[in-house]
Amino acid sequence: MHRRKFMAASLAASALAAGKTAAARAAITQDSSTPANAQDASGREYYQLRRYQLRSGPQVKLANGYFEQAFIPAANRLGIRPVGVFNPVVGDRSPSLYVLIPSTSLVTLAHLDARLAADAEYAKAAAEFLEAPATAPAYERFESSLMIAFEGWPRLQTPSATATHGPRTFEMRTYESPSDRDHIRKVEMFNSGEFEVFRHAGFQSVFYGDTLIGPRLPQLTYMLAFDDLASRNKLWSAFGGSPEWKKLSSDTRFAFEEIVSNITNLILSPAGYSQI
Repeated sequence: MHRRKFMAASLAASALAAGKTAAARAAITQDSSTPANAQDASGREYYQLRRYQLRSGPQVKLANGYFEQAFIPAANRLGIRPVGVFNPVVGDRSPSLYVLIPSTSLVTLAHLDARLAADAEYAKAAAEFLEAPATAPAYERFESSLMIAFEGWPRLQTPSATATHGPRTFEMRTYESPSDRDHIRKVEMFNSGEFEVFRHAGFQSVFYGDTLIGPRLPQLTYMLAFDDLASRNKLWSAFGGSPEWKKLSSDTRFAFEEIVSNITNLILSPAGYSQI
């Protein structure tokens, strides 16, 4: 058996043994012989979400310079765009940076660091960040999770203000469920009408991701965009009072028990160079 196919089979077996959701099994068992720039047959994107914890002072400038001048240009050369970089405003320790990396290819995300390392232009632009000494590291720690887009929202959509670098505020919400069954039911709820409720209420949805690898599983994460916090509060009021939401949330398919056990809510502002 070829080594790549053996690795794919091993990953698939491990995922099944760990009780992954159907979405995770489908993603992890993707043929590893797929070219690195090929699109997954489902047409759904994958998302790598990174969170960098920084220390006030030189690390903030160094990290922003790295993402603006090295990481994003190199990722774009690999066909990865748009890359989003965000600062937390409410809901997380600061300073920190959230980096959203989308791709239609799971293989591209899996080999991202190796492909960056082979890029001479990236290595030159990123040298200060990559070669920071232990006595003055470029960041404290970073965490990463891998998601697959929902079937009903297969591609990331940038808000209209991004094109003109206009003012925008983002909200990133993570829903944890008490079991795989409840998690799958919550994803089904989005695909069965919750997207439309957001749309009718006037929201700008950015992405919806089912977490395949990451902490505190099972969980999903999605991002919304607003002009500002005032418009956010107004839209959420409209959402909660809409007849469509009341009907959907009372449907016995989703209201038989608490299918979401914990919600993490972050308010984010985009870095000046963010492509989202």
